[in-house]
Amino acid sequence: MTNSRVTGARESPAPAVPTVPMPPPAARFRDLLAAEWLKLWSLRSTPWAYLIAALAVIGFNVGQAYDTYRYWTMENTADKARFVRDGIPLAEAFTSNAASILMLAAGAIGAVTVVGEYGTGLIRTTFAAVPARRSVLAAKAAVLAGVTTALGALIAAVSFFATQAILAGRDIGVSAGHPGALRVIVASALLTPVSALVGMAVGALLRQMGTTMVATFVTLLILPLVVSPGRYWSALLAHALPYSAWQRLTEVGSPVVAYPWSQAGAWTVYGAWALGAVVLAVFTVDRRDQ
Repeated sequence: MTNSRVTGARESPAPAVPTVPMPPPAARFRDLLAAEWLKLWSLRSTPWAYLIAALAVIGFNVGQAYDTYRYWTMENTADKARFVRDGIPLAEAFTSNAASILMLAAGAIGAVTVVGEYGTGLIRTTFAAVPARRSVLAAKAAVLAGVTTALGALIAAVSFFATQAILAGRDIGVSAGHPGALRVIVASALLTPVSALVGMAVGALLRQMGTTMVATFVTLLILPLVVSPGRYWSALLAHALPYSAWQRLTEVGSPVVAYPWSQAGAWTVYGAWALGAVVLAVFTVDRRDQ
């Protein structure tokens, strides 16, 4: 009797264990880089903006060299030697007007990478998909720095070789191996990513296109005009600006100034502005609401 009861009994099924949905895997940084790359080139205006900026800067430099070639009279050998010794070929390889245009264009490009997303509302979708805002901004800064560095290198190299080819028609051009030439090329090239990162930081802070453009313009181009290198504290402020750093790095020889500073200090200014801009952008976006 007992055995038949045991044999005929059915085991009750075990209670179902509720399944907890697994959170989606965190986005890898290389995936964020790819996403920012796609967003950067998804706008049709991006290649045109880069092309117009490059042509404008190169055009200013080539135009200055052509004016020298056109109005150069038959001078003696000593005058040609003094022309090269004074560093004028290097000064015409990348002029101050071209540097100002480059800074303004690069700052605008950097600002658009952030302000454009806030204006269209795409930034909300981005942060909803990737809540790690710091990683998003770091990826954005990395892509922006890489692209603008390549752009700056192209502009600086084309400007140098084009201007020196023009000046060589009067036998007053120099090669890339000339003392100070490589420094001029590198300093002019790196001015592009530094300015772009500053524009990105200002855009992350203000988030409005008009005010961002004005603030970027004032920071990069107006402040160097306000400060005076003839007074100590004003000279210190001038030395801390990217445009003044570029001027120091593209100078030939040791000009006599009231408060001189080193090329190493100018390179440090470049690095400090780039790093500070990234930190400001990351901190601002991480601490503020959308």
